[in-house]
Amino acid sequence: MSNRLLVATRKGLFVLHREGEGVWTLGEPCFVGEPVSMVLPDPRDGSLYAALNLGHFGVKLHRQRAGIAEWEECAVPVYPPQPADEAHTADSANTSANTASATAPTPAWTLEQIWSLETGGPDEPGVLWAGTIPGGLFRSGDGGDTWELNRALWDRPERLEWAGGGYDSPGIHSVLVDPRNSQHVTVGVSCGGVWQTADGGATWLLSAEGMEADYMPPERRGEPNAQDPHRVVQCMANPDVLWTQHHCAIFRSTDGSANWQRIEAQPSSFGFAVAVHPHEPDTAWFVPAVKDQYRVPVDGQFVVTRTRDGGRTFERFSKGLPPAPAYDLVYRHGLAVDDTGTRLAMGSTTGALWTSDDGGESWRLISAHLPPVYCVRFG
Repeated sequence: MSNRLLVATRKGLFVLHREGEGVWTLGEPCFVGEPVSMVLPDPRDGSLYAALNLGHFGVKLHRQRAGIAEWEECAVPVYPPQPADEAHTADSANTSANTASATAPTPAWTLEQIWSLETGGPDEPGVLWAGTIPGGLFRSGDGGDTWELNRALWDRPERLEWAGGGYDSPGIHSVLVDPRNSQHVTVGVSCGGVWQTADGGATWLLSAEGMEADYMPPERRGEPNAQDPHRVVQCMANPDVLWTQHHCAIFRSTDGSANWQRIEAQPSSFGFAVAVHPHEPDTAWFVPAVKDQYRVPVDGQFVVTRTRDGGRTFERFSKGLPPAPAYDLVYRHGLAVDDTGTRLAMGSTTGALWTSDDGGESWRLISAHLPPVYCVRFG
């Protein structure tokens, strides 16, 4: 059970320590005033990583080693030079790509944001994975001192059909390392489906069969490369079970992402965040909202939903959450569950932070005045 909570926000990184049941102490923030897009605790050596998106000043990555108070800047992923002919090729491909709207310009091969950051397996000390905008997957073998673009995925012809989902450029927001085999990695792309490698990134397989993109023409709604999974999570005790909060529904796989089954839920099956119980693969949590141009809670009622039977039924919980009308939205990485499966944390776009000690059935407000929350993690 973790007694530390990491909260990455638009105006800094906040570290909280648990003092008792439902009681968390907020420490001095790090990187005050700077957008922290992602935070990662590394349980293998106790290091802590924070990715910053400084706009005009670029993307930065900082590392805090175990037992040392100071942060040190480390390297960030760097794209290779962009071929002169890719813009023309990509524009042609995007004419019939994921979005049914106008063709977007081809993203430059320039790092816009570190959108996901994960450790390699316990047998891979120093290995980190970073998913970025515009759609690159990078690997570090030395704790962030150097990075290498995974060209096997980047050079797939299907990448030219990826489109932005939430941002103008496509991005990799989910990276899942199989706890049974560190060479088996799953990534989620908005918009580009789900991809898997079984050999550490040497080869990749598009693995979104069964997902449905309602925004596509009927004849293309099942195309795996056209899917917009908002977040993909994996049960640690049974890694063959994965859950996805998709733009169009909730999807679940019980065969390691080979096939996905659609799940509809009330009050809505749209949202961004999803968390799965680390020991019970049938248990998962969601934060429903109204989709597309609205992106607010249904009828202004902010709730968390939970299924404990694989999506056949859902419970709604609102105890401790703000009463209607409430318009909090929870981003992709704004909901987390700890390794016990009973303690959760959630942060919203309005700067509110809650925790739950009973599996999401009741919530305690920790702060209502943080900056907009991008990511919460126990560690």
